[in-house]
Amino acid sequence: MTTLRTDPVRRGLDALARSGLDWESFAHGAIDLLGRAVPFDAACVGPADPRTGLLTGSVKRGMGNDKDFEFLRHEYLDDSVNLFLDLVHRPVPVAILVDDTGGHPEVASRHRELFVPEWDLGHEVRAAAVLDGRPWAGFSLYRSSGAGGFSPAEADFLASVAPTVALGVRAGLVAGAAQAALEAPEDGPAVLVVGPDDRVLQASQAAQSRVADLGGDVWRRLPTAVGSIVAVARALAAGHSTLVPRLRVRSRSGRWFVVHASPLASADGGAAQVAVTIEEAGPGDVVPLVVAAFGLTGRERDVLVAVVQGSSTAQIAAALHLSPYTVQDHLKVIFDKAGVSSRRELIAKVVLEQYAPRFGGRLGTSGWFADDSEPSAVAPVA
Repeated sequence: MTTLRTDPVRRGLDALARSGLDWESFAHGAIDLLGRAVPFDAACVGPADPRTGLLTGSVKRGMGNDKDFEFLRHEYLDDSVNLFLDLVHRPVPVAILVDDTGGHPEVASRHRELFVPEWDLGHEVRAAAVLDGRPWAGFSLYRSSGAGGFSPAEADFLASVAPTVALGVRAGLVAGAAQAALEAPEDGPAVLVVGPDDRVLQASQAAQSRVADLGGDVWRRLPTAVGSIVAVARALAAGHSTLVPRLRVRSRSGRWFVVHASPLASADGGAAQVAVTIEEAGPGDVVPLVVAAFGLTGRERDVLVAVVQGSSTAQIAAALHLSPYTVQDHLKVIFDKAGVSSRRELIAKVVLEQYAPRFGGRLGTSGWFADDSEPSAVAPVA
């Protein structure tokens, strides 16, 4: 790999991330571009719920789609080497499997039980795509057992473009949801499309009421929060900014909203329209599911979220202003309620019982699975 090969790829990924594609189309394009700098025999890009770091779907190259549940079991239950949840917390969130296992990649259960026997893939490099401290995706490249392994220079390159992959996936969730939201019933999601002249071209019924609650009028004057986020999206698309078009704002009625924006792809290459979504701010959808299932208290819920995110006892104690002993006490209660005896079993129970059945389903703009009231950002994965 040389600089002459990586610089065009880096620029191509940056342009692709700002092009307004849905996340699945972006992932296909990103895989094509990455292969020009880091040759591979198979690859996978998967979006993640940014609140928990859990993978929610995948776009694959060189491997089938029929082993998703087996992969999730290895990732969240059986395996212990270079897990995506661990990579999120590393200063450099990229890892080469053979290097981190001292030349014995077979210690990783996914390697010896899935990737080698199913697809003869003997070499793996993987990365967590983190942006503004939150994981939006994970991606992996593989080479066959008879090929050469991945080099530290290739891993460094992947680390340098991982934030761009995160940006492309995050923007793609908004862009991919726009059309579905505009066709939703009156009580559906709040989405509007802003034209190159900053006038609204289309708006869902819900968007009109939420824009009014923010002090504006969809057809006459957009509120400051929406105007700001549209400007940031245009600056991002033009390469003039690296800010993520996302902000939280309190409405006149006292409700908190999260406003997202993403440029939409333009077939003629002209000035892009911008899709804006206005969602109610709130905790991740995975938390209410587990709290209801296990009967957790509010503080136990906070500890559970931190555990799922891969935080240590010391990190949880510092974040929640508790002593490590109190955190351990909460963990013991959570273990009892969930019927497990370790952090690994707890994460596996959350993933395999509450989450895995929805893997590859419709995604909303938050990165979590969409329900019937949310727009779909991608078709289900087979």
